[in-house]
Amino acid sequence: MRFTKSGMAALVAGGLLLGMPLAANAASCGNTSAGFENWVQEFKREAQGQGVSPSTLDRAFANVHYNQPTIRADRGQKSFKLSFEEFMKKRGGQTIINRGKSMKQANAALFAKIQKRFGVPPGPIIAIWGMETGFGSYMGDQHTLSAVSTLAYDCRRSAFFTEQLYAALKLVGEGYLSPSARGAAHGEIGQTQFMPKNVVLYGVDEDGDGRVDLVGSRADALASTANFLRGHGWQPGAGYQPGEPNFSAIAGWNDAKVYQQAIAYIGQQIDGK
Repeated sequence: MRFTKSGMAALVAGGLLLGMPLAANAASCGNTSAGFENWVQEFKREAQGQGVSPSTLDRAFANVHYNQPTIRADRGQKSFKLSFEEFMKKRGGQTIINRGKSMKQANAALFAKIQKRFGVPPGPIIAIWGMETGFGSYMGDQHTLSAVSTLAYDCRRSAFFTEQLYAALKLVGEGYLSPSARGAAHGEIGQTQFMPKNVVLYGVDEDGDGRVDLVGSRADALASTANFLRGHGWQPGAGYQPGEPNFSAIAGWNDAKVYQQAIAYIGQQIDGK
């Protein structure tokens, strides 16, 4: 997934993520696959009314389908209801800590550069990296546009994912997101799993090649994660454990309290504080 730095700036300047207007008569949501195809046609008409070109819509939706694995994943997030100890065990917390320490050492210059630029130490970034994709080893195999479209149609969080779908369509229209792109079950992209909206808001070209590549560039993915945390109020030099100033920035990454606690703990163990 690659985005040019200038192109992303243009998207932000163009208001992509500054409150994308949605049609007053939004397409009707549903909780089964039965109404999905009708919803797609209705949504495409509404999106065209919002200024999305017919060619972009045709390309974006050419292979979109109701994605049952996405629904199963969305309904099956039971690990977030576990205790902290149970969650750490299930998600391999100690393995992430052990490998994370090695990743910190192996990428010391990169993390030093990121911390100098964004004020975020390596620990929480590495914790997110390890927790989300096993340090980039598995980024998902689901069709991104089908995943986001399915959740935009699904009634549970339709408004949130409709906004993500509009962002994804804008990226497709500008040539920054392939209609065939694959990622995680909820439409997340790259080594630390950014939603389409966050790719544009916080994506960083850290390796200096003129593109933001959250899939293939470790530097871009990790710097973008630091930029996300800074964008959610990270204060350089302040603590990030529960009750400390920067814990709220970690909370911006994921709503689940146990996940937030795990990121803070794993990060602390990696940073050695």
